[in-house]
Amino acid sequence: MRNSLLIKLLGTFILVIAIDAMVTYWMTSQSTQNAFSVYSSRSGQAWAQRLAPVLAEYFTQNGSWVGVETLIQSDIVGTGVGITHPMGNGGGAGQGMGLGRLFAGGGMGQRIILADQKGYIVFDTRGVPDGKLLSSADLSNGTAITVANDRVGTVIVTPNDFATPGTPAGEFLSSVNQSILISAGIAGALALLLGAVLFIQITAPLRQLKNVAHAIAGGDLSRRVTIQSHDELGDLGRTFNHMADNLVRAETQRHNLVADVAHELRTPLAVIRANLEGIRDDVLPMDLQHINAVYSETLLLNRLVDDLRLLSLAEAGELKMECSWIDPEQMINQVLERMTPQARQKNIHFESEIQEDLPKIWGDTDRLTQVLNNLLTNAMRYTHEHGTIRLSAAILPNEVDMIKIAITDTGSGIEPEILPYVFDRFYRADKSRTRSSGGSGLGLAIVKQLVEAHGGMVAAESPVFHDEN
Repeated sequence: MRNSLLIKLLGTFILVIAIDAMVTYWMTSQSTQNAFSVYSSRSGQAWAQRLAPVLAEYFTQNGSWVGVETLIQSDIVGTGVGITHPMGNGGGAGQGMGLGRLFAGGGMGQRIILADQKGYIVFDTRGVPDGKLLSSADLSNGTAITVANDRVGTVIVTPNDFATPGTPAGEFLSSVNQSILISAGIAGALALLLGAVLFIQITAPLRQLKNVAHAIAGGDLSRRVTIQSHDELGDLGRTFNHMADNLVRAETQRHNLVADVAHELRTPLAVIRANLEGIRDDVLPMDLQHINAVYSETLLLNRLVDDLRLLSLAEAGELKMECSWIDPEQMINQVLERMTPQARQKNIHFESEIQEDLPKIWGDTDRLTQVLNNLLTNAMRYTHEHGTIRLSAAILPNEVDMIKIAITDTGSGIEPEILPYVFDRFYRADKSRTRSSGGSGLGLAIVKQLVEAHGGMVAAESPVFHDEN
């Protein structure tokens, strides 16, 4: 189960969801916090600009910043557009909230820093001791307090840990982070559910393919994959079924080959055995006639074995060929010349029609000659006496580098249902013929393999002429 493709896909999907959730959580949290920080900074600058006139009036009335902490910590009224404060030495009491509590404790999360004209801290709501010198960068972020065009101090309003727990900002960020986590969990669960359904649909054909493959490996060649889609998995299923069909075909051919070879060997071996047993038992004389009978059967066996070997090498693509450029007209004429005496013995007439200026072809002369010999021998076997065998050669239309060689005879023809099998091993259209008169049954099969080994193709076509007698 640990190696299951479904588990691997789901595990990878869960990891992707977790990484996406963490990245989303971190980026959203950081973006929200940065946005709050920018907002707080801009808000602090706005508040500093509103505080500057109040503090300038205090300095005008008191001449110094002594006691300013009383003003900042006193009860004053803060509004969205201005601040009303008690006048005179920080005395008096008003209604509302002290400046420090307004910014530091009133929920704004702001820090107020007041520095004198030299940049030394006079007051800090965070409690930093007085007298610390601020840098020029810190002072540049503040708002100048001027009296009669003279800078008497600087007020700085900055974020004061606005995201700490208990503050509105902190509570808001906590709520946002919690919402992100909940949303990520819900989205992840839905994505995982949809992903599981998708992965099950993807792996189901693969599981079926695995089961069918195991069945075929166990010998059940009838099993096939059910095709339910037209995607890559569907193409894989169709390819697998095609492979299974080829396996069935190959297995059938193997059984037939074994049966055919056994049958073909049995007849000559039976003749040889019968003759030898007759000679041994003094039933038959050991004369030249019976020796020739045994010899003829051994020649038949030898030819059959040679043909089988040649056919197996050609089918495996291991047949050694010595190729060169061949003049097809010269090769055809030589074959016809050698086979003319055999044709005359059967009173069969040869005709030839060869196109002029045929291009030379690249191939093995002996193998191509064997092809023509087998075809002409087969044609003479099925052509009646006084019949005609016509051999033609011409350039194949639309293929200037290929030629078509056709052999036509005046025999009775081949039934349409037989034509697809004439190039199969041991197949004979006339079942009544024996191997002595009808050949080994491998001639046309060898023709097909040799032609295909040269990159060509072979086919048979025939009308049927029924004998009126």
